[in-house]
Amino acid sequence: MAKGKGLTPRAVDFSAWYNEAVQRAELADHAPVRGTMVIRPWGYGIWERMQGALDRMFKDTGHENAYFPLLIPMNFIEREKEHVEGFKPELAVVTHAGGKELEEPLVVRPTSETIIYAMYAKWVQSYRDLPLLINQWANVMRWELRTRPFLRTTEFLWQEGHTAHATREEAVEETLGILALYRRFMEEWVALPVVTGRKSESEKFAGAQETYTCEAMMQDRRALQAGTSHHLGQSFARQFGLTFQNEEGTESYAWNTSWGVTTRLIGAMVMTHGDDRGIVVPPKLAPAQVVIVPISPTDADCSVVVPKAHEVRERLATAGLRARVDDRDHLSPGAKFYEWERKGVPYRIEIGPRDLARGEVVLVPRVREEGGKRKEFLPEKEAVAGLPDRLGALQAALLERAQARRERHTYRGVERWEELVEILNGPGGFVHTGWSGDPAVEARVKEATGGTLRCMPGPDFGSESVPKRCIGGSEPAEVEVLWAKAY
Repeated sequence: MAKGKGLTPRAVDFSAWYNEAVQRAELADHAPVRGTMVIRPWGYGIWERMQGALDRMFKDTGHENAYFPLLIPMNFIEREKEHVEGFKPELAVVTHAGGKELEEPLVVRPTSETIIYAMYAKWVQSYRDLPLLINQWANVMRWELRTRPFLRTTEFLWQEGHTAHATREEAVEETLGILALYRRFMEEWVALPVVTGRKSESEKFAGAQETYTCEAMMQDRRALQAGTSHHLGQSFARQFGLTFQNEEGTESYAWNTSWGVTTRLIGAMVMTHGDDRGIVVPPKLAPAQVVIVPISPTDADCSVVVPKAHEVRERLATAGLRARVDDRDHLSPGAKFYEWERKGVPYRIEIGPRDLARGEVVLVPRVREEGGKRKEFLPEKEAVAGLPDRLGALQAALLERAQARRERHTYRGVERWEELVEILNGPGGFVHTGWSGDPAVEARVKEATGGTLRCMPGPDFGSESVPKRCIGGSEPAEVEVLWAKAY
């Protein structure tokens, strides 16, 4: 795609628009190995902001960071039957190293439950050693057949939390507490509204007793699993001998949880907030919240306009904002505007010689409300002083806009099978129905529509009532469920 050409409109081909928007924004690029990507500085800067916010939230709730090895013995993976069956098709296996065939193959980390709980078994002896609350920031590898930058790649970055507890009640509390933490982060930082709930047996994490999920709606009305929190029960503890002496003096198996979010959240951000001009980055995540472009037609103008641009940047930095000056002399102002707009920078400030003479700057928002001004000519002090409030308002507006879009395409209380099929095969969206719990109904929906049961919101997750009848027939419904086509 030529750099001067516009993006494919979302309404024409959302998938093509997404791939082009990611590349044009310089978030990532395709790497030589199939299905891998290079995360470029602008994309990694967004991930760093996500990391920083989540890391503070984890530490505020008593979790600590550690690091565990990339390579895992194959026999570790094979110990938990459901776990190995769930991950076997995606494993990358090392069979040779140091010029020789290994006695035992090593698995490149697809997830770390096995090696972490093997280590916990060495560290935990007594109930006094619990709870053990550890998180790691790492990369993982899963040999995916169909890949797309950020959404599904062979290698990706994530955090994975792993905890050990003395009782089931404590483990469940941890699982649901992290789910709530994820929801708060996604809404407050990514401006990403999510539906939280429990996964069905067929959709849960391999080896978990229960999996809880955050499901977000993208602009094409497909669901994206944005994060998960798993109650693992005692299965991994039993396989790896993770026991402790309880207060009564008898030996018990620990209760475990695991939970994680990935660089997929960058893809979620792009597909939730982007427009036909490119990506839109929420102010809290933007590596640069404001870009300042000095406009200097002559060398004489340059000698005064460029220093003024840097002076404005320093004032913005003093106000706590992240700002950059784009004073590259080999690009025209229009080329710079085009680049930063594609990168989704929330605000642009233009300063030319005439603006300087009037004591003004030109303020240009990346996102405009309907009927809003494309540019504002403001006194310099007023523009600088007002930007923190403008950025806060934009952050809130992005969440409100995404929430309103989701509500427009959410169908509640659907009782007729034909209506479910018509929605999922037509406009798409989130469809709430009753479900008897029969896996055959899940299979039937998938066959008829390609949609899946995304979660069971339930009364603890915002559902007000359970429909009376299962969507699959005349059986009574046990729970409310959410169906959608998904990434």
